[in-house]
Amino acid sequence: MEEEYYLELCQNPVQFEKASSVNNVFFDEANKQVFAVRSGGATGVVVKGPDDKNTVSFRMEDKGEVICIKFSLGNKILAVQRTLKSVEFLNFIPDCQHSEYSQECKTKNAVILGFCWISSTEVVYITDQGIEFYQVQPEKRSLKLLKSQSINVNWYLYSPENAIILLSTTVQGNVLQPFYFRSGTMLKLQKFEIELQVIPKPSKLCLTERDVSMASIYGQLYVLHLKHHSRTPNNSGTEVVLYHLTRDTICKKMHILTLNRSGKFAVNVVDNLVVVHHQDTETSLIFDINIQGETDGTVTIHQPILPPMSIRPFEIPQAVPSAVASQPPVPCKLYSSTWSVFQPDIIISASEGYQWRLQIKLQPVVNLLQDKGRLIDFLLQRKECKMVILSVCLQLLHGPERGTLPVIATVFDKLNQEYKKYLEADQTYAMAVESGQSRGIVTQKRPVRTQAVIDQSDMYTHVLSVFAEQKDGPHKFITAVLMEYIRSLNQSQIVVQHYLYELVIKTLVQHDLFYMLHQFLQYHVLSDSKQLACLLLSLESIYPPAHQLALDMLKRLSTANDEIVEVLLSKHQVLSALRFIRSVGGYENISARKYLDAAQQTGDEMLFYTVFRFFEQRNLRLRGSPIFTPGEHCEEHVHLFKKWFGEQALLKIILF
Repeated sequence: MEEEYYLELCQNPVQFEKASSVNNVFFDEANKQVFAVRSGGATGVVVKGPDDKNTVSFRMEDKGEVICIKFSLGNKILAVQRTLKSVEFLNFIPDCQHSEYSQECKTKNAVILGFCWISSTEVVYITDQGIEFYQVQPEKRSLKLLKSQSINVNWYLYSPENAIILLSTTVQGNVLQPFYFRSGTMLKLQKFEIELQVIPKPSKLCLTERDVSMASIYGQLYVLHLKHHSRTPNNSGTEVVLYHLTRDTICKKMHILTLNRSGKFAVNVVDNLVVVHHQDTETSLIFDINIQGETDGTVTIHQPILPPMSIRPFEIPQAVPSAVASQPPVPCKLYSSTWSVFQPDIIISASEGYQWRLQIKLQPVVNLLQDKGRLIDFLLQRKECKMVILSVCLQLLHGPERGTLPVIATVFDKLNQEYKKYLEADQTYAMAVESGQSRGIVTQKRPVRTQAVIDQSDMYTHVLSVFAEQKDGPHKFITAVLMEYIRSLNQSQIVVQHYLYELVIKTLVQHDLFYMLHQFLQYHVLSDSKQLACLLLSLESIYPPAHQLALDMLKRLSTANDEIVEVLLSKHQVLSALRFIRSVGGYENISARKYLDAAQQTGDEMLFYTVFRFFEQRNLRLRGSPIFTPGEHCEEHVHLFKKWFGEQALLKIILF
């Protein structure tokens, strides 16, 4: 089944002319471009990048076999190495001469091992005797040496994302010297040593380029060493040792990935996961260095996070003439010896003419990691994780694999910890912006909201409301889950949104659990809010005490005086409304007409009489006269009072 595979090759690979006797294929790690060079370039060069729009085609004069070919960043200048002593350059800049110019390495008797573009106009030669940093001057068709360093070099690696070149030095090759490049400067970093299993005598090269790579994992640069062991009862085969490389401190061994097998390996990094391909078994192993392993305080040993599995089969369509009936696609040979693997996630088959990006599929992982806490830890680190996490949560709450409350609580806590981190970062940013604007400077970047931020709205929409609406669900479990999520939010000091409380109340009402509702409100398990009070008011017909519970809640809020009055008036409790207004103060400014209208609508003459007298007394205290002013628009009520109680009742107050 397709869903069984958690690794796959992208469905839209870069296609190029396959390698042959007349066509050589090269790959540039900086631009992620494949060069197909026919007949030394005389019959054409086709350059393809990850985006088909970046395809470039041109011809070159055949001056001999091409050893290496690369564009500068932005495809402005082409560099071609045909000899071990020099590199030729060709401008691809409008209004610039297109004739070639070349630069020999400065060191006598040195051999150029390769070159790297640092920027659109900066290039570095790596020779067997050192490193030479040049500024390319396309207008002058020449190069200017910026800096050089003499050092014995066996081989090199380049990390374009970090602008770091790593040189293998010493006879054994295991002392590595990093150089960092920035804005026209070259900085020599602290060298470090890769541990070897056995140091042979006499000394010879033990650490080769194929066993070392550089990759960024969780924003940190690591040097990855495939450390081979001979299979004996005392060891578990090959390991991948990760050394953390920084610009400021010496490179340290941080992680060991245990492969439990020997043979030929290749390494990719996909979505911050280290993927180790094993050719003999045609399977891949996945490691996550952010998930806890065994540690001695300095180095952490990791086992594969998932069972070994092959990459999902990939079929290559047959290229046939249009007159011929279409042929079925041919299965691609996975883990082929002709595959070339590049960082972070590139796999190239020169023999078949394909460049793929390796991808991780998260949904199949759900059924492979039984420990749900560990599964959530894994998913939270992935880029496209939100919908998978939400599906895991729903699966935990409903169905044959329903989790226990402690497991569900653990998952909620992990999600809310990530949610809280984002809220705090966003608040810090907002404060920095506010502070910075007052001083005219804003330096802080807004925090990126990743898919790992599962907020209350996400949980409500995709999980909790769906779960609570299940007719056959055990109501006590549903209530316990809802309260567990609210507890988790409170524990993370996140303000609970009213719609979650409303969901709890609706669930309790749906199952006639009014005693529990009363307790939740009485002991303030559900936080007071105007929205919640309004919901309680709407429940009065099926649960009469809800009316008083709502009023009590509104009183506690102390900012809902107007709402309380409206509720009391809607229930024709006019005197209660007046008493409430008097208790909180400010009754001098209330509208007499509003209350007289409410009293009149009840049809209760004595109630109307009492309210009318109340406002006459207020008028007397405020203005020395009981008469209503024209602005109060109470003429209709005065007329009604006279009609019901006579002119004399009104005059008594006036004479008084």
